[in-house]
Amino acid sequence: TALTGTEIVDHFVPPRQFQSATVDSYRPDPEYPSQAAAVEAIRSFATSWLPRAHVFFSRRKSQTALPGIYLDGGFGVGKTHLLAALWCLAPGRKYFGTFIEYTALVGALGYSGAVKLLRGSSLICIDEFELDDPGDTRIMSRLLGDLTASGTRIAATSNTSPNALGDGR
Repeated sequence: TALTGTEIVDHFVPPRQFQSATVDSYRPDPEYPSQAAAVEAIRSFATSWLPRAHVFFSRRKSQTALPGIYLDGGFGVGKTHLLAALWCLAPGRKYFGTFIEYTALVGALGYSGAVKLLRGSSLICIDEFELDDPGDTRIMSRLLGDLTASGTRIAATSNTSPNALGDGR
């Protein structure tokens, strides 16, 4: 029996061990200040979803929310924990999957079917982001561009720093 696109993305949730992850339950290693910086970056990224106090006569200009956040680091440092914590904070329709799961979704539904299904979500979380294949790179680049243009925010993790994605491939 073939699954529908909706049935497929119903499984796009954090892994069981991270389904109740919070930013506060992440314990950054004091030896690595970048971990504490990642916690603050996640908190800052999530502020657009938090209720804002109504302030009359405010002189502060509203800041435009960043469309995405990228966490990179070695195996076992807690990137997936922070990504799942962000997913838990996001309101509305949201999805959490690996890079391979998203490329498989495009393969199963076609590009326009995947865009139609994901468009309008508040957040797309991509764990284990990697640009190993030129075809996947083009598809995901276009997909993420189309989704962010419609207001969806993107969060990704990778073992590879952003400037080294796709090196040697």
